[in-house]
Amino acid sequence: MSSTTATGIGTDRPAAESGQVRLGDSVPVTRLGFGAMQLTGPGVWGPPADHDEAIRVLRRAVELGVNLIDTADAYGPYVSEELIREALHPYDEGLVIATKAGFLRTGPGEWFPCGRPEYLRQQCEMSLRRLGVERIDLFQLHRVDPTVPADDQYGVLAELQSEGKVGLVGLSEVTVDEIADASVIVDVATVQNRYNLTDRAADDVLRYCTERGIGFIPWFPLAAGELAKPGGVVHEAAERLDATPSQVALAWLLQRSSIMLPIPGTASVAHLEENVAGAGLKLDLATVSALDDAV
Repeated sequence: MSSTTATGIGTDRPAAESGQVRLGDSVPVTRLGFGAMQLTGPGVWGPPADHDEAIRVLRRAVELGVNLIDTADAYGPYVSEELIREALHPYDEGLVIATKAGFLRTGPGEWFPCGRPEYLRQQCEMSLRRLGVERIDLFQLHRVDPTVPADDQYGVLAELQSEGKVGLVGLSEVTVDEIADASVIVDVATVQNRYNLTDRAADDVLRYCTERGIGFIPWFPLAAGELAKPGGVVHEAAERLDATPSQVALAWLLQRSSIMLPIPGTASVAHLEENVAGAGLKLDLATVSALDDAV
């Protein structure tokens, strides 16, 4: 590792060691971001168990150099966005707040896609109000609703962008064909798909995004499963590098593509600092090869 270690923070803003990507060729973000889903209650429903710690986590993330905070209206619902405003508003210059719309919530762990244009527009307006901004930096379609024409869903994103209510547009859990179809209607700045060491089903999407300079935001980035247990390749790499399994998983993601933007989330300041402390971890070629071949 460079100036950070698994046991502590070695620079004032260690997240910056992960590098930088320009979203939409214009908005610079540090590659290691923060996902705010886990700041809510069980089942991503209701308020956090420790409200004050949630506020501390958000403020500490920014102190450590994170400048991409990812949330959604569905987280809580609304709770995550409200916490972000409470903790960080007025926002520092250069801080990018990304949110999403496209899910209805009826209870803990219950998620139902809703891509009706009038609903997406309504949710955008409400997110603007909750976040306390005149324009959402990055507005993402949480899911493409199969019951609504996809072009209608992409079209309202383009309208919101042209009206100045949305800066950049992103998609979540999409295929290469869906990205291509959406790009005919609106510029796609980011794609957020599930991706980690043990789930690489979106490899084709990652390649497509890398070739086109579209930011790729892997959700559930720290999953390592059996690989992180004693005897597993992640555990062995962590022991050898004086790092944690989570830091190895993040380092592998960061080295896999130049447009990779992991957003590990947590409700604990200590866990946040552990993740960010690994931003500068560099894996040698042998370790990368072993991790690549592990699944």
